[in-house]
Amino acid sequence: MNSDGSRSILKSLIRGVKLDKRQIPSLKQLEPKPNQFINRQSIREIDQEIDFFGCNQTQEPTSIVSSTQPPAKPANVSSQPASETREQKTDPNYDLLTENDPNDSQTIKLFPNLITTSTSKPEINTKKQREDEQASIALFRRQMGIRVEGSYVPNPIETFENIPSGQNDKEKHFRSIILHNIEASEYKDPTAIQMQAIPSMLAGRDVLGTAPTGSGKTAAFLIPILMRLARTHTQASIRSIIVSPTRELAVQIQKELRQLTVGYDLHSVVLSKTSAVNFSEKPFPKIDILIATPLRLVHLIQQAKVDLSGVEVITLDEADRLFELGFIDQIDEIIASCTFPDVQRTMFSATMLQGVEEAAISVLRDPHKIAVGVKNSGAKSIDQKLMFVGKEEGKLVAMKQLGHIGLQIPALLFVQNKERVDELYQELLYDGIHVGAIHADRSQMQRDQVLREFRAGKIWVLICTDLICRGLDFKAVNMVINYDFPQSAISYIHRIGRTGRNGRKGFAVTFFTERDMQFVRPIANVIKLSGQQVPAWMLSLKKPSNGKRQHLLKAPPKRQHVTTVSAYDLQKAHKRIQMKKRHQNRSQALPSTN
Repeated sequence: MNSDGSRSILKSLIRGVKLDKRQIPSLKQLEPKPNQFINRQSIREIDQEIDFFGCNQTQEPTSIVSSTQPPAKPANVSSQPASETREQKTDPNYDLLTENDPNDSQTIKLFPNLITTSTSKPEINTKKQREDEQASIALFRRQMGIRVEGSYVPNPIETFENIPSGQNDKEKHFRSIILHNIEASEYKDPTAIQMQAIPSMLAGRDVLGTAPTGSGKTAAFLIPILMRLARTHTQASIRSIIVSPTRELAVQIQKELRQLTVGYDLHSVVLSKTSAVNFSEKPFPKIDILIATPLRLVHLIQQAKVDLSGVEVITLDEADRLFELGFIDQIDEIIASCTFPDVQRTMFSATMLQGVEEAAISVLRDPHKIAVGVKNSGAKSIDQKLMFVGKEEGKLVAMKQLGHIGLQIPALLFVQNKERVDELYQELLYDGIHVGAIHADRSQMQRDQVLREFRAGKIWVLICTDLICRGLDFKAVNMVINYDFPQSAISYIHRIGRTGRNGRKGFAVTFFTERDMQFVRPIANVIKLSGQQVPAWMLSLKKPSNGKRQHLLKAPPKRQHVTTVSAYDLQKAHKRIQMKKRHQNRSQALPSTN
């Protein structure tokens, strides 16, 4: 017999009957004295004396309830049980059965096995526990430098083991594979951006994530993308898209993707020139993850050779670069083509200017904005220095001095355009430094070969421009040299971000001339925000106007050719050439003596 049935029978039997305390001695003992709690032992004794039907025996009674009837639910924990009815309140003997001490916070029941003892303290404790938990989470985020905005933000993960196990066997199996591959890779513990971005994306939310260069942003979006694809089952030709500004970055993303999916059948493709031609000539194959640059993907969309209606997740890597004028129209077309109802949009970058952030937010739906560290600053693991070199020719002298006393190889050497890449390459080629060069005019085969040699250690110093190396992960780069002064603070952050990755120590040296002096202060501010020491006079320099900064972005300064010949000697040689030409012209103008 269940507790509800026992209670009903017992109430019927004792209704209207006054219990004699002489017949039940324990009942008199149970009567509370002022300011005295009821003895629980007395409750058990009186319970046994009036247990007419043996409902409280330790042996389980035979149930007379049909097996199809669900078992009775336990009483609710509250100050007044939900089972208390109007009939109980009007029963003349109800007070006798449930005597309460007005000074007691608990409601003591005469039949503890039928009506549970209730209290309000667990609710208070639960509320306090929630408050303490939220306070500890907030403290953890502050310690990790994580700032997050948005509604219903999930808690960050502290280890990769905290990643949810999934909703089906396929997802659980894939999770075990990912954890095994993570353990075999360089990621031992999640980085700050991974701690918050992974649970936010697994919750299905749009995400705008900013974190310093080399902080593990690629894995922060790859892991939840893979978990989502393992969870869902669709027949779409393309299930996920990752857009990057350069092909080199796209290849790097695929390399990291393959490391995470060792032992799992997943089809990923980098949209290259060759594959784009093949896809335009024959039906598009079934692809789990397509990694592409904007222009190549837009060409296929315009030719109606690719169907993006089944894309579940679209991710923009280096989002600030993709929302610049050269890409923004292409990005709009790509996003508009992804018409899946529950498509998830995510964007990640190391830097994010206010205008670019507003443009990015406009295409996201109720996103989680996740930021790690100081906004628009370099990693604290990079030792940054500004070096005055006087005039343009002083750069080459300083560079050769570094080669003898302070060059940390392998190193990246940044210049402002491809012509200067070739000129500097020729100057350093015969100075005993294993040097290589890469820029957009090199063929794809040449660029891939140079990158392979640099990663293999055959090239010590790689000369490059901003665009070609943006986002590339060279894990062993020890030094970055800004041979030409960066055109903006954002450019500076991305340049030096090629070193000091994943917490490793890195070095960055930036040359500046008298002509560059007017743009030194913004770079000095970035260095200071990174926790580095900066000379006070640099921070007190006049701040460049917005007009000058915009002009510098559009038209970099014209610099003299990279050569060991001084400017004075170049001018002198130029004058000699001009004088020789004038002399020849004068000679040709004289009449012949014949």
